[in-house]
Amino acid sequence: MPAPDVAALVAAAREGSPRAVARLITLVEGASPHLREVMAALAPLAGGAYVVGLTGSPGVGKSTATSALVSAYRKRGKRVGVLAVDPSSPFSGGALLGDRVRMGEHASDPGVYIRSMATRGHLGGLAWSAPQAIRVLDAAGCDVVLVETVGVGQSEVDIAGQADTCMVLLAPGMGDGIQAAKAGILEIGDVYVVNKADRDGADATARELNHMLGLGEARAPGAWRPPIVRTVAARDEGTDEVVEALEKHRAWMEEHGVLAGRRLRRAAREVETIAVTALRERMADLHGDRRLSALAERITAGELDPYAAADELLEGLTGG
Repeated sequence: MPAPDVAALVAAAREGSPRAVARLITLVEGASPHLREVMAALAPLAGGAYVVGLTGSPGVGKSTATSALVSAYRKRGKRVGVLAVDPSSPFSGGALLGDRVRMGEHASDPGVYIRSMATRGHLGGLAWSAPQAIRVLDAAGCDVVLVETVGVGQSEVDIAGQADTCMVLLAPGMGDGIQAAKAGILEIGDVYVVNKADRDGADATARELNHMLGLGEARAPGAWRPPIVRTVAARDEGTDEVVEALEKHRAWMEEHGVLAGRRLRRAAREVETIAVTALRERMADLHGDRRLSALAERITAGELDPYAAADELLEGLTGG
C-alpha cells in the first residue's frame, strides 16, 4: 500500500472531507508507521473543540441521547463529531457498529461525522486510540466532539480523563438509583441526566442522585454543583436543557481556569500512556534476551534482588 499523503489528508479533513477524516482515524486505530507524522500535522490545528463524554450503564439510552444532542448542536450551527466506542466483535475484533446504525438520521449531514471504534479488549469503556481520534475530529474543525463510551459498568470511568465535561446518564428501573450511594461511575459526572423520565421511578432516581450529591464533600463558594436534568431522549424532550447545562459547565470551567487544567492533565496522561506503551513493547522484545537471562541467574544465585535487577534492566532500556 502506498504511503499516505498526510499533509493532503489533513488539508482535506479541514475542508470537511469525511473520507479524509476516516482515513486519518484509520491510521490512528491501526497504529500506522505514519502515526507520528499525522499527530505532528494535527498538533497546531487542535484545541478548539469542546469534548463531551457520555457514559452510563447499558440500556440507559446513551446512543439516543447522543443523537438528540447532535441535532441540538446542529440547530445551533455547530459542526459535530461523534466517537462512539462499541464493544469489540469476538470474531473480527472490530466495532459492532450499533451506535452508527442508531444515529443513521445524521448520516447525510455534512456537518456531522460519526465514527464507531472498537475497545479491542481495552478496559475503561474507551478504545486505547480514543485520545488521538478525538484530536483528529478536533483538528478537522468539529466545534463539539461527543464521545460515547461502551457503557460496561461502574468502574469504566476513563471518559472522565478524556472529556472536558462528563455527562452521566441513568434511567429509572435499572438499579441505578440503588447505585447512587456507591463509589464508581456516579462520582465522575459534571452533568447528570435521568433519561426515560416518563417511566415510573424517575422522581425517585432524581431524588437519590440529589441526595448523593448532597452527601459529597463540602463545596467551596463558587464551586460547580452538578445539575440533574430529566429527559426523554427518544422524543427529544429535555435535550435543550441538557445543552444548556453543558454550556453552563463549559462557561464555569473557562471562568475558573478549570478547563485549561483538565486539558493539561489530559495531555500529560496521553504522553505517559505513549511512553509506557513504548516501554512495554521493548520489554516484550526481551523474552529470550541474554540480558534478562543473566539478571535472572544472578537473582537465583542470591547475588541480586529483583528490584535491583529491574532497575538495571530499565537503565539498559532507557539509556539512563
